Amino acid sequence: MAEAVIKKSRKSLREERKKEKIYRKEHNIPSITNYLKDYKGYIFSFIFVMLLSSACSVAVTIISAEAIANITNLLYRTAITQAILVAVLNILICLLNLTMNQIYVKFSRIIVARLNKDLSRQAFKFNATTYANNPSGTFVQRITNDPQTLIDQLSNVVERVVTIIEHLIICAYIFYLNYIVGIVFVVGMIISFTVDRIRIKLMYKNRKIANKKYDKIHSLTTEIVKSERDVKSLNLEKKLSEVSNKYYADINSFNYKRGLQDSSLNQLKNIINNIVTYGAMVLGIVLLEKSLIVFSTFMIIFSNRANFNNLIFNLSYLLDIKVDIDVCSERIFALFDPRKFPVEDFGTVKLDKVKGKIQFKKVGYAYEDKLRNKNDLNSENDESAIVKNEKVLKNLSFTIKPNTTVAFVGKSGSGKSTIVSLMSKMYKVDEGEILIDGVNINDLTKETLRNNISLVNQFPYIFDMSIRENLLMAKADATDEEINQVIDRAYLREFVDTLPNGINTVVGESGIKLSGGQRQRLAIARALLRKSSIIIFDESTSSLDNYAQEYVKKSIDDLKGSSTIVIVAHRLTTIKNADEIFFLDEGKIIDKGTFDELFEKNKKFRNMFLAENI
Repeated sequence: MAEAVIKKSRKSLREERKKEKIYRKEHNIPSITNYLKDYKGYIFSFIFVMLLSSACSVAVTIISAEAIANITNLLYRTAITQAILVAVLNILICLLNLTMNQIYVKFSRIIVARLNKDLSRQAFKFNATTYANNPSGTFVQRITNDPQTLIDQLSNVVERVVTIIEHLIICAYIFYLNYIVGIVFVVGMIISFTVDRIRIKLMYKNRKIANKKYDKIHSLTTEIVKSERDVKSLNLEKKLSEVSNKYYADINSFNYKRGLQDSSLNQLKNIINNIVTYGAMVLGIVLLEKSLIVFSTFMIIFSNRANFNNLIFNLSYLLDIKVDIDVCSERIFALFDPRKFPVEDFGTVKLDKVKGKIQFKKVGYAYEDKLRNKNDLNSENDESAIVKNEKVLKNLSFTIKPNTTVAFVGKSGSGKSTIVSLMSKMYKVDEGEILIDGVNINDLTKETLRNNISLVNQFPYIFDMSIRENLLMAKADATDEEINQVIDRAYLREFVDTLPNGINTVVGESGIKLSGGQRQRLAIARALLRKSSIIIFDESTSSLDNYAQEYVKKSIDDLKGSSTIVIVAHRLTTIKNADEIFFLDEGKIIDKGTFDELFEKNKKFRNMFLAENI
């Protein structure tokens, strides 16, 4: 009965592995093999040189053993010749190791660079929900650190396997010299290896938990660095230090417990090894006393007895390395698995010319949340339940005509920013459909969407580059004339002319050297340079003073009639010139019209405007 259950379980496991293999092939999920196979020449050369070095090491051990025997038998000249040969072999080993390291540095650098590049590209494919449901540390560590760790540990595998073979040959030689002592060492190896298997299983589980904790710490550190101004202005240093200390205390406590666990099992293994080693020595002395072995054999066995311990050490280390490889591989290549990290998907319909007509037809949407268990960080299970919140948009329908300027207004939480996120396909609708020029947005190619929709949000990201380089990010082949034109249209000329290096002035990370209004205008200039058919302004003036707001408002007004302009407005004064305004409440359009029409007929809109301007 039990045997039948085991067979059924094995069959089920084989079927699952087969399905998983098919799924990974269908979705082009790579493995480390995909990266290694292109460098087979380097890898085989690396292994060949390592094997030569190992063969020399084995030869050194055996020749040294024979030299000991010759000295014992008073054959000094032969022993001298053997000593010279050992010296030559050791020099050869050094040269082979140098060659091996040069080969490794060359091919490992290339593979790590490829992994970093592919992982960075993959990160651009994730949809907004993936980023929303995972801390930044989840991605940063996997992209920057794990590839190098993986390649280094794969190299260590080869080195350890070759070293194990080397020790096995020497152990076999000792076994040949006296099988009784050899059996004692082998029994000790089996017991030590059993203890180590237990240690490795615990280590794998603990390593996965530790990585999740480090991801969380990395995310918090990134947030602290990025929000430095807010932290200081709100006097949050103490509070964030407490949170940070709590995270570090948690990981330190966890590392202490797993370190204690690991070292306890290691010491148990060392105790077993010592008992076996000195037990074998006592046995050897007994055999020597009874003339069952000669003194030279006794000396050879015990001068090389460390090979048994080294064999156990390298087998253990090989298992440790396997844990690192398994964890790193799982973390790295999970980024290519859409089940764990969903990516954006696009259609195949390409529009040569986008006119800019936008339609929402009975659209419904609710944000997702990753429901984390309170013990999630102490679990080796990386998966958390995804749940939908209450709908933000409900059965929403409207049409925006090409080359018109429309605005969405309403209190916070009414769904304004959600509309533009869906419009630019940062998120996908749950119900209904969104059409651009009569084509479902889900059927359009990535190029059609991204090249024809520009988004300027409340806090646009400005790169740590010069003003010119930030603009060229939008259009790499832009001419000086085009750049100067958008600078003028975004009302940046007066500011740029005051800078010591003009347009070549570096603005700092996130544009930290610029004011809020200057960042907004630079973002607008960037959008203008793309000449998009649809330009979306999401709360672009909400955090600006009246002076900066007026400049941004002029930039937006100057675009009227040249593109479809969609504005999410917090300040109603910025949308007076809109062709149509949609007034939202709880995810529904409750009214629409021009500014003057809404001011006359809609009391809520009028009160909102008056509250803003009193």
